[in-house]
Amino acid sequence: MLAITTSSSSITIHPPRLSPPPSSVTPNPPLNPHHCLKPIIRRHLLVLASLSISPLCSPAAGARGLFQMPPFRLTNRYYLVRAGESEFESLGIINTNPVAKTSVDSGLSEKGKKQTVKAALELKAMGACDRGCWIWPSITQRAYQAAEIIAAINGISRSFIVPEYSFLDARGLGAYEGKNLDALSEVYESDTISPRNKPPPIDDGTPNESVADVFVRVTQLMSILETQYSGETIIIVSPDSDNLTILQAGLVGLDLRRHRDLSFDPGEVRFVDTSSIPTYQQPASAVYRCLNPPVCN
Repeated sequence: MLAITTSSSSITIHPPRLSPPPSSVTPNPPLNPHHCLKPIIRRHLLVLASLSISPLCSPAAGARGLFQMPPFRLTNRYYLVRAGESEFESLGIINTNPVAKTSVDSGLSEKGKKQTVKAALELKAMGACDRGCWIWPSITQRAYQAAEIIAAINGISRSFIVPEYSFLDARGLGAYEGKNLDALSEVYESDTISPRNKPPPIDDGTPNESVADVFVRVTQLMSILETQYSGETIIIVSPDSDNLTILQAGLVGLDLRRHRDLSFDPGEVRFVDTSSIPTYQQPASAVYRCLNPPVCN
């Protein structure tokens, strides 16, 4: 009979004691204790057990891979909504400091509330939430208020509102903070030169973000949404236009320097038409080979 000794890390199987062989039989060579007493690690047994109950051939998981712009495809339906006018915007003041994004002054103005109600009714007319939807607003006060209005008018429970804490922050405009809204024309003129141009910095904590910086944020957002959901309808609610124009430019392959051509008015709703997304073409970096690094001309 086998003797089995257990410990916290292994199970050791001892062979039975053998009786001396008859004199007429040539005895077996002595047993090597290193072969007979070889420990069987428990994790090995677990692996063997899992193999015994798993199918021999399992289908490979359908990995989606890294999200990129423009995407190969979209697995969800998307509506882009700019929140209505804010209190600051009603005063003609630029306000993009994230420190103030949850303050009452960053909320919807009376005009902004009406614009948002109109947006919510437009979504209802479009059937956006007929089969259910998820609403992803920035936690900026006006965007979250807009999300609640959209949910109420479209009969969606507030549990389907998913607040976004950073990727949908209004574009930080640095030294333009507190200036008149008319000064935005200078920012957009700089954008047309290069998507990497940043507004001048300021020391009050307001970020100075380039178009490329915002592009990284909205790409990360889409990566999360395309990973977390499949076959769902998602309404993205932004506190400003730039998040949405840069996102849409990325989706359709438009030069980011021209993102302003896609400008959203306060309370505007736009459906992301997948037919407008160009057929993916392999980037040059994927086929280019440097034959004599670091000289790659």
